[in-house]
Amino acid sequence: MSVFSYHDRTKHGLEQYAAGPETLDWTQQPDPFRKFQGAPRIPLPLVAKELVTPFSEVYGKAPIQPISIESIGMLLQLSMALSAWKEYGPDRWALRCNPSSGNLHPTECYVLSLNIPGIESGLYHYSSLDHALEKRCSVRRDGESKLHVGLSSIHWREAWKYGERAFRYCQLDIGHALGALRYAAGVLGWRLDMLDSGNLEMAKLLGLDRASDFAGAEPEEADLILEASFGSGQDREFSFPDLEMIDWAGRANLLDPHPMYRWQVIDEVALATRRTTDFQVLRKTANHADCSRSEDANAARLILGRRSAQHFDASFVMKQDDFFLMLGRLLDRKSAPWDIWNFEPRVHPVFFAYRIDGMAPGLYAMPRSDAARAALRKTLRSDFLWEKVGSDSLPLYLLAKGDFRTVAKTLSCNQAIASNSCFSLGMLAEFEETVTHDPWRYRQLHWEAGLVGHVLYLEAEASGLRGTGIGCFFDDAFHELLGLSGKAFQSLYHFTVGMPLLDARISTLPPYPGRNLQEGQ
Repeated sequence: MSVFSYHDRTKHGLEQYAAGPETLDWTQQPDPFRKFQGAPRIPLPLVAKELVTPFSEVYGKAPIQPISIESIGMLLQLSMALSAWKEYGPDRWALRCNPSSGNLHPTECYVLSLNIPGIESGLYHYSSLDHALEKRCSVRRDGESKLHVGLSSIHWREAWKYGERAFRYCQLDIGHALGALRYAAGVLGWRLDMLDSGNLEMAKLLGLDRASDFAGAEPEEADLILEASFGSGQDREFSFPDLEMIDWAGRANLLDPHPMYRWQVIDEVALATRRTTDFQVLRKTANHADCSRSEDANAARLILGRRSAQHFDASFVMKQDDFFLMLGRLLDRKSAPWDIWNFEPRVHPVFFAYRIDGMAPGLYAMPRSDAARAALRKTLRSDFLWEKVGSDSLPLYLLAKGDFRTVAKTLSCNQAIASNSCFSLGMLAEFEETVTHDPWRYRQLHWEAGLVGHVLYLEAEASGLRGTGIGCFFDDAFHELLGLSGKAFQSLYHFTVGMPLLDARISTLPPYPGRNLQEGQ
């Protein structure tokens, strides 16, 4: 199967949705927590709230925390851990720091620890349920301290609800997890870099190719590996084949004993988009003007308090300065989180603005590169205005004035969250040329869109607002609104930001109640 045929067949349309299950039984939802039965377990400290880093310092000024089991616990607590439990009547469900489509969480996290105080060198699976590491194997290698984080996807967790379109959502979730990890590292004064590794090499390193360990259980697809930097003078020359991985332990649990559907197309597109060629690391040159708020929240508490809004106040008016600050954070720069990104920006937001103080309601575009601005002006509707808005450093353009609330709601599968907010957006990706050059970039474009969404999530929280990702939208109807034809640009993700309305009927409980008193949470 080609990537283009998968993308076309999984588009939602005004007349028909992409193929998915005809019915859902929520009592039969796949287990959201992977476990490796028989693997030794190491509880991690829950001490992230002790950090006093202001949110503005996450972008590159935070004091460097020493590497240890405590700081690894902080990194994971602020990125992949549970942030709360919710209860409504007899129902109870977990929230996590990394957002996920439908709160289904297909993303799994692994830690490769080498010569780090307080933790034996080895490969570990991170268990978010109890904030612990499950030791998969020991590793023999002398030398300085090293920390790598791997991410993988269990496609069935999403496919159970979303059918064939689920592969897209899994990749968006990887982008959100990438953002969550980079922000968490920023709180610690660390940075993260994506390593140049093929999917099969990553699967071997993370133990995902060990068929006997996954016998009878849902497989995992290796996605990416990150390297942490936590001080100067670290040796950047490192080769995974040098590692001696011994004493493997643990078998993956079965998440869904009675799957009702099989979506073969997901396996096919996963195979078609595996990376076998190297990518060239991009050295960052962009450095747009920075901006900050007069009131600066505690970064750890802001991250742990992030939520996805379910309803918005349709009368609230957002401050223009907050809107411009959010957009500035989406631009390619040498600081977090975009210093983790090894590519030129290929994803460009198109905004539906409703209630932003001092701004005309209408349709706006923000090309994140000069080349994209030229291409979009040539490709989008010829009657668009392209009037410059805001500061010279912000590439924001008014395309058309008017009330787009009904249009935006319709395009986002008739969801009111897309129209009752202060603004919503669709993310256009430079699609055809990018994916033709390397089909693996299909995954990577979704990661970039997810990373854009994660910046908006946290910046919304910092402004006293909330965001929500929207994966359900009518692809080609959005393209038609913009005058797009062909596949030069394709919309990959929608998002919305506004003042949330909270449901008082839903109770919020602490994420790890049995460990609160002894560990200060």
